Amino acid sequence: MFRFSVLALQLIELFVSSVVHLLYGFYIFSSAVAGDVSLALNAFFSKSNIEESIRDDKLIGSDNDLPPIVLVHGIFGFGKGRLGGLSYFAGAEKKDENVLVPDLGSLTSIYDRARELFYYLKGGQVDYGEEHSQACGHSQFGRRYEKGHFPQWDEDHPIHFVGHSAGAQVIRVLQQMLADKAFKGYENSCENWVLSVTTLSGAFNGTTRAYLDGMQPDDGKSMKSICLLQLLRVGVIVYDWIDIPILKYYYNFGFDHYNMSWRKAGIWGLVDCLLGNSGPFAAGDWILPDLTIQGSLRLNSHLKTFPSTYYFSYATKRTRKFMGRIVPSNILGIHPLLFVRVLQMCQWRHPPDVPPPFKGYRDEEWWDNDGALNTVSMTHPRFPVEHPNRFVVEDSECHPLQPGIWYYKIVEGDHILFIVNRERAGIQFDLIYDSIFERCRKHAFRKIPTLPDHVQ
Repeated sequence: MFRFSVLALQLIELFVSSVVHLLYGFYIFSSAVAGDVSLALNAFFSKSNIEESIRDDKLIGSDNDLPPIVLVHGIFGFGKGRLGGLSYFAGAEKKDENVLVPDLGSLTSIYDRARELFYYLKGGQVDYGEEHSQACGHSQFGRRYEKGHFPQWDEDHPIHFVGHSAGAQVIRVLQQMLADKAFKGYENSCENWVLSVTTLSGAFNGTTRAYLDGMQPDDGKSMKSICLLQLLRVGVIVYDWIDIPILKYYYNFGFDHYNMSWRKAGIWGLVDCLLGNSGPFAAGDWILPDLTIQGSLRLNSHLKTFPSTYYFSYATKRTRKFMGRIVPSNILGIHPLLFVRVLQMCQWRHPPDVPPPFKGYRDEEWWDNDGALNTVSMTHPRFPVEHPNRFVVEDSECHPLQPGIWYYKIVEGDHILFIVNRERAGIQFDLIYDSIFERCRKHAFRKIPTLPDHVQ
């Protein structure tokens, strides 16, 4: 009887979560359509026009002395040109004339997104690498950018990067790839191509929400049989298989290099993907395994903090301590999409029959959260090795800003406070983004660091 009651509660929670996420997705989609009907009609009648608007939304020429600022979206995110005129960063890109908002795979792995970001900037056809492509079972080459959005990008023309959520890890992986000279034909690349990294609710160390949504806590790779992520998996596979051009150009999960379209996979390809025998979910080459604590540990084990790059992060929190317990704070200020998860993450306990993700793990350190990520995960890279860092309350405390150190602030807000809907953040929106852009422009040119190199 007890097991039946637990199962019933789990099914009710799954149903409620599914309905809330579907309604929010429909709201975003319908808002974008209503706000940009003309773009939707152009996409319907002229596939090439919308493709061109997405590909070449903005190019920054070599005659501009200021480094561009690149805004990198998170999970389920989108760049300029997708979802009509809707802005993922709620219009923050309009605060500076040299801002780029690339459209990367919304559910693709951190690795794949880092490769896509490189070719978006430099130009050419996305090369995922022969070894990785064979291991994951997808095409080696992806989308082609006839013109890079900043083709002169190099050590003498570095870039400022700003990442939200999973976008933070995309930037770090890209910088490590540059340091490792991982792009064929660009053996001159190095970590100094990145001038600064700023993150909003950055997913540095994983999240316990991944387990609540359905990832297995024992390995951080596989999914539970019945969970929200399984419903997502089926929906994404079907969406990519039916391959309706107007929908795909309006919003794309980013799995085109897996060739799941009915034109290429056929009915048996669909069945194979749904059964978990092929596709990105079978290969584990998608975003959620990278967002588990174990997945973040695997990434962080080879990612460095470089001594010539400026780092700053904003960690968000929608919890507080009340009578010795961590509880949601300012209930009315938490988005309905995130409220249940804020409550669940406050009470998360790692299963006692499963080994902890790393030595020294303690549940209570992970209770503060913003509904999607744990606050401890967002401040700076901590696990398996803690990187140089400094907590600041006011921006004046970090002047002058030193490279090679993660400066971080903790902001009261949920995970989506500073994206999509500008009105929700109010005056905080302008305060946060104005400080980010001002900091980028203040450090427009690299200075020789005076501190010794930090060894991770």
